[in-house]
Amino acid sequence: MSNTHARLIYMANQIARNFSALDHEAAAMATADHIQQFWDPRMKAGISGDEPDLSPVAARAFVILRTEGEPPPQTRATVFNPVDEGGRSDAG
Repeated sequence: MSNTHARLIYMANQIARNFSALDHEAAAMATADHIQQFWDPRMKAGISGDEPDLSPVAARAFVILRTEGEPPPQTRATVFNPVDEGGRSDAG
């Protein structure tokens, strides 16, 4: 496994861990939402979702992205404003 691949797994697991207070499916949806919104396409392509080092929540997030596509916003961090509107998102 390359250092880049290992780092992507680490990052996906960190995101999943941040949502650990939610139930498994909600945490996986929130993880998938975050990855969809903030990861570069090359980063998303770098993980198949079948890696044994992925947490169960992170692995489920990649299954969601592969089979269901982009999930609707799960947290305020991925609800973006129109260009001319301020407020709401804490991202960026």
